[in-house]
Amino acid sequence: MSVILVYVEANDGTVTAASLETLSGARQLADAAGGSVEALILAADPAPLSKQVVGADRILEVAHPALAAYLPEAHQAVLVETVKARKPDLLLLANSYVGLDLAASTAIATDRPVVSYCMAVALAGDVLTTTNQVYGGKIEAVAETRLPAVAAVNPGTFKSDATAKPGVETLRLEAPAALGSLASSFVEALKEESGDVDITQQERLVSVGRGIGEADNIALAQALAEALGAVVSASRPVVDAGWMPKSRQVGKSGHKVKPKLYVAVGISGAPEHLEGMRDAGFIVAINQDAKAPIFDVAHIGTTCDLFDLLPALTERLNTRNA
Repeated sequence: MSVILVYVEANDGTVTAASLETLSGARQLADAAGGSVEALILAADPAPLSKQVVGADRILEVAHPALAAYLPEAHQAVLVETVKARKPDLLLLANSYVGLDLAASTAIATDRPVVSYCMAVALAGDVLTTTNQVYGGKIEAVAETRLPAVAAVNPGTFKSDATAKPGVETLRLEAPAALGSLASSFVEALKEESGDVDITQQERLVSVGRGIGEADNIALAQALAEALGAVVSASRPVVDAGWMPKSRQVGKSGHKVKPKLYVAVGISGAPEHLEGMRDAGFIVAINQDAKAPIFDVAHIGTTCDLFDLLPALTERLNTRNA
């Protein structure tokens, strides 16, 4: 029987959507293997988070003041001790920034192999088979890993199951002594300054990526956005280059958006970006690389040169709107 332990990630008192998806996936894997699912919740007061967890057979709670906010050192200490004590066959985490913090470090500390950026996961006996995105999602690799193992699963790999039952048993575990002698401490959470536009509330977005070439070319996307009644957003490389403000960034380190229309211009579709926009109602991809991962989530797409297409499309829309 396989025991799957899921690290439950929370933000501002709410279990993240990615963790709920991971729990749903763990449930599917456990049911197929005749196993069970344990959900690990770390917080100053885990009880409110435990009420949000579904799909687990058992909820493991660890309460300590050092767990009030996410502190990598503290969460790793508890996760490592829990893995050593519970000895799960598989540790699953969402492939978020928190998951990337904890997956590799926990694997090293518990002498387990780790696979990250998993977009498909299957169990057969003592073998974990995963399909993983590498090189920013440009290549997919299939890996077979012997259990026990650690896996970080991309958001969207599994779908949350709203009908899943809450955990049937809750256990309060003792906090490890290491939490009393941490070398680091939480100081404050720095909130992003609000921008001129809240892209999470927009029904239409024209999002630009590295393929736009340079800052001056964003004017092409702005013209198209105006013709569509949309707002311009961006991928992380564009924001990192200083071409667009952080408030316009879509993706794991930016904003998760769900517009009715999402036009991706010159965006390759790295996992971090797809996490932020894959639930859009209708996705249009414009990228000259036919193998770009953005086409995996797009409803329609084209490999036309964006510098030819955008002006022509804008002109056609303006003519129609006149």
